[in-house]
Amino acid sequence: METGTAARDGAASEPVWTGLPPGLLKMRRLLLVVWLGLLTAVLGTLLNLFAGPAWAAFALLPLGVMVWGWVVLGRNWRSWRYAERADDLLISKGVLWHHETIVPYGRMQLVEVTSGPVERHFGLASVQLHTAAAATDATIPGLDPAEAERLRDRLTELGEARSAGL
Repeated sequence: METGTAARDGAASEPVWTGLPPGLLKMRRLLLVVWLGLLTAVLGTLLNLFAGPAWAAFALLPLGVMVWGWVVLGRNWRSWRYAERADDLLISKGVLWHHETIVPYGRMQLVEVTSGPVERHFGLASVQLHTAAAATDATIPGLDPAEAERLRDRLTELGEARSAGL
């Protein structure tokens, strides 16, 4: 009887969530400022040349989008988190549409670490999980490269151990 209670207590315990590092938010906000700042300058110049100075004021619209995007990026970044459990990996994301993905270790076929040029400049990497079902593929973006490699190695080890038991 006690075994069942212990199993229920273990299943009911909350996972330990890990959030994404602040470097990802910094990178995304910098890209937002660069691209929308560039769009504002180009749009303002073109409107001033071809439509007149009064129309050039419409070039300030991307600045409003920049302020809105700054807030949205912060909320999105705070919504991303992941948790390693005994049998699976949980990934949670989303503000308006919340998504929680559960990837069983035994279903993982490939775990890879990727890092594009901008991510490398900011010292970030992403972990991509591939499973047999394409719908359960998952990504954890913006990790420290050492943490991404540690997570890849751990998930690969757990995946091999779980799939060997099938």
